[in-house]
Amino acid sequence: LAILFGLWILVDYGGSYAGEFYAGWLTEYSLSVDNLFVFIIIMSRFGVPRKFQQEALMVGIILALVFRAVFIAVGAVAIDRISWIFYLFGAFLIYTAWTLTRHDDEEYKENRLVTFTQTHLNATDQWHGLKLVVKENGSRVITPMLVVIVALGSTDILFALDSIPAIYGLTEEPYLVLTANIFALMGLRQLYFLLGGLLDRLIYLSYGLAFILAFIGVKLVLHALHENELPFLNGGEHVPVPEIPTLLSLGVIIVTLVVTAVASLIKVRKDPEAAQSSSL
Repeated sequence: LAILFGLWILVDYGGSYAGEFYAGWLTEYSLSVDNLFVFIIIMSRFGVPRKFQQEALMVGIILALVFRAVFIAVGAVAIDRISWIFYLFGAFLIYTAWTLTRHDDEEYKENRLVTFTQTHLNATDQWHGLKLVVKENGSRVITPMLVVIVALGSTDILFALDSIPAIYGLTEEPYLVLTANIFALMGLRQLYFLLGGLLDRLIYLSYGLAFILAFIGVKLVLHALHENELPFLNGGEHVPVPEIPTLLSLGVIIVTLVVTAVASLIKVRKDPEAAQSSSL
């Protein structure tokens, strides 16, 4: 569907917008796959019964769409009103890329919100289907499903902080940003059940994502310099630096994802224990 939507943009609005959409969609899709990896860990961590995983995943995807829509709107306003925002976006993405190379991004650690929910609210360890609150011994208690939803939602917020600045580095059109996110997240439900085992084999995924984020971060900084209005930098005048075209960005993203996937599968084939150690 995303490919067909991109073709429609190509026919009606031209190759430039189509290239921006495809680059944004691929970037968001790759980041969403990383998000999906954490979803799988959360499901395993809280022991979600398989018959309830589809519903829990759907809630996680809906929350991701809501949070990203909010960040997209905020980002559009920030870009329109704050001339130096691309410096901030670029620096943040470069920093995020650096952290991905130093830490295991797939390792899930319960955040303060999840810990607060478990320790300060009256919770039960017993599953009650899809119910979020039930009565036990005459008092209301929250179920593990509610704790899982809190975990998924808080994780969605953290991933939105990375993904939205990244796609704004590829297109400044809020409509393309939103549709790219929608199509990227739409495919996660099928991927969760089809590729759950394969995701463990993508041991170099974090490095590929780090390179993509760093590349887009540099692209944002170059764009910010080209449109510079900061008075203490070059007297508030534009800095004559080259800008990275959209087609080059699209090519870099595609090549990076292919190389990351192929290198991961080759490594796992030669050393099967690498997949197991990367998922611990």
